Amino acid sequence: MFSKSRINEPGPKAEAETKPAAAPDTTPSFLRQSSGAESTGMAQTTKAKPAASVLAPDLTITGNLKTSGDIVVEGKVDGDIRAHVLTVGETAIIRGEVVADDIVINGNVIGRVRGLKVRLTSSAQVEGDIIHKTIAIESGAHFEGSVQRQDDPLQTNRGVAQQQPAAAANAPRPAPASPAPAAPAHMSQAQRPEVSDAIKKAAEQKKSAGN
Repeated sequence: MFSKSRINEPGPKAEAETKPAAAPDTTPSFLRQSSGAESTGMAQTTKAKPAASVLAPDLTITGNLKTSGDIVVEGKVDGDIRAHVLTVGETAIIRGEVVADDIVINGNVIGRVRGLKVRLTSSAQVEGDIIHKTIAIESGAHFEGSVQRQDDPLQTNRGVAQQQPAAAANAPRPAPASPAPAAPAHMSQAQRPEVSDAIKKAAEQKKSAGN
């Protein structure tokens, strides 16, 4: 009987030995996949938004600037600027049109401002019209111009301005007015048959009276 019991004992031990061997194979692979997904997700979030471009106070640019990112202007720009988020520093001087989704003005802007959100701080100096969806002007800001609200202030009106002259050119022109009849005094004798006949009769009467 001891021999039979010893033969039956290795069966459950073999099963017990195989179970721990299968567990470490599945667990590390799952952890490795999840860690890789988290690392790729973190890399995508870091690369989604680049850093803002900064124009130093000693920098002067002549020409237009256009970007889909953010710009911080501390220097001088003679030209139009179009960006996603624009921050005008206290030392900045911009001469041109400014277009952005979000605009914060701390310095000088000479030109039209168009943005979804426009904010003028206490040190802002703006000379030009502001077309906005929402605006905030702090106490102490200097502003000369008109303020107009639009649902889509980023859309330019240049296309409409170009279509108006074309429509005016294609519009039917009124017919020229007929010239006014000349005064009878300026008409020739051929154009005045009645007058010429009366003159002839008067001349014949003089001749007959003289004879």
